[in-house]
Amino acid sequence: MKLNNYINGSWQEGGGADYTAVVNPANGETLCEVKLSGKSDVDEAVKAAKRAQKEWALVPAPKRADYLYEIGRLMKERKEHLAQVLTKEMGKVIEEGRGEVQEGIDMAFYMAGEGRRLFGETVPSELQDKFAMSVRAPIGVVGLITPWNFPVAIATWKSFPAIVAGNTFIWKPATETPMMAYEMAKIFDEVGLPPGVANVVFGSGGEVGTAMIEHPDIRVISFTGSTETGRRVAELGGRHLKKVSLEMGGKNAVIVMDDADLDLAVEGILWSAFGTAGQRCTACSRVIVHRDVKKELEQRLLEQMKGLTIGDGLDESVRVGPVVNAPALEKIHSYVEIGKQEGAKLLAGGRILEDDGLKGGYYYEPTLFTDVKWDSRIAQEEIFGPVISLIEVGSLDEAIEVNNSVTYGLSSSIFTRDVNQAFRAQRDLDTGIVYVNAGTTGAEIHLPFGGTKGTGNGHRDSGVAALDVFTEWKSIYVDYSGKLQRAQIDTE
Repeated sequence: MKLNNYINGSWQEGGGADYTAVVNPANGETLCEVKLSGKSDVDEAVKAAKRAQKEWALVPAPKRADYLYEIGRLMKERKEHLAQVLTKEMGKVIEEGRGEVQEGIDMAFYMAGEGRRLFGETVPSELQDKFAMSVRAPIGVVGLITPWNFPVAIATWKSFPAIVAGNTFIWKPATETPMMAYEMAKIFDEVGLPPGVANVVFGSGGEVGTAMIEHPDIRVISFTGSTETGRRVAELGGRHLKKVSLEMGGKNAVIVMDDADLDLAVEGILWSAFGTAGQRCTACSRVIVHRDVKKELEQRLLEQMKGLTIGDGLDESVRVGPVVNAPALEKIHSYVEIGKQEGAKLLAGGRILEDDGLKGGYYYEPTLFTDVKWDSRIAQEEIFGPVISLIEVGSLDEAIEVNNSVTYGLSSSIFTRDVNQAFRAQRDLDTGIVYVNAGTTGAEIHLPFGGTKGTGNGHRDSGVAALDVFTEWKSIYVDYSGKLQRAQIDTE
């Protein structure tokens, strides 16, 4: 099977003939081949999107929302099929696949509701017989660049607010996980979205992504991926005066205080660190633990880690699936070696797994380091794999300082029974998301998603805040006085 671009309401091979294999990370089997598009394909998609946007912007927002309700309905009907496809191409365990598809369903219905809101403001004018208000206006054609670790959820965070706000879009999914984009394009087609509103162009970031950023008719770029790539997107986008929304890396920590419910903390840490094999931007990779409970926490973590089943995510009994590909496996293992060289104590894991039943796949053993220095590389740099570093502290103030020491600022968590400590932490932790008595993952679609410092550039996905990325504010003044009024000059 070969996946081709979806442009202007039809499937198109385009100019190039190159394809690349899409591989199941659980066993190395080829699932399909995906087109490697080029600049000419992007140009075709943008032409279609630009034509369609003029008419789409005139469709009343509640009518645009009706398409999202239908998209959500079809996603709900096909939830299990979509989850199976997701697990096959990305590797995450099937219950997580179902959860991710559900997130897309929730986003469809939530953003459809915004079709009857899209609120602006009316305010009193400072002059007599004058009316003042602000409204949201669509921007035009937008470009969406999404990662492989959440191949449908993140795409819905971006595309659904873009649609309801009156924009059209070009979506470049990751080449590792194009099958979910193919499935979503089929749904877009089936609900009857007008041709050109939704366009999917497959290909690499270097070719397709760059062409999108440089295209003069794409007004917004919404990107999720690594901080290194995000910097390049921001630089290139800034050169072309585009609005650029970035959601990038994380080095997230769970703080465990001396009064914490340790059973709950262990459960939260394991889910946050080893869910999706640690390949979440919100994954817990640091545990900042009070010295009075450090030894007990270590023992409980080690005991619970023994029960983690590893294998193909389609197996309902598996808790930890593969990482996405061989380069990811090598990167994770290189950081484990760095941790050893830095003097951290390896308590568990630290191996590439090639046992019977795992051959052909990309599996890394869940790994736990202790006695990690807060400023060491494994405590500061994003590993993006199933590796935890335990860092000892003596107080909440020290824990907050260690948490905030990294260049990222996506998610943080604290386990404590002390309400005063909980409120101090949520105020002082320098991250876009803070959890109290929960792990670092589990964001809900009706709240803004994103972070501070090296994680983002001030924009947010999800929630009403996502509309800010895909709309411009327009201020409108209606003077019915019948004379020229000169604002501040005539109010003196």
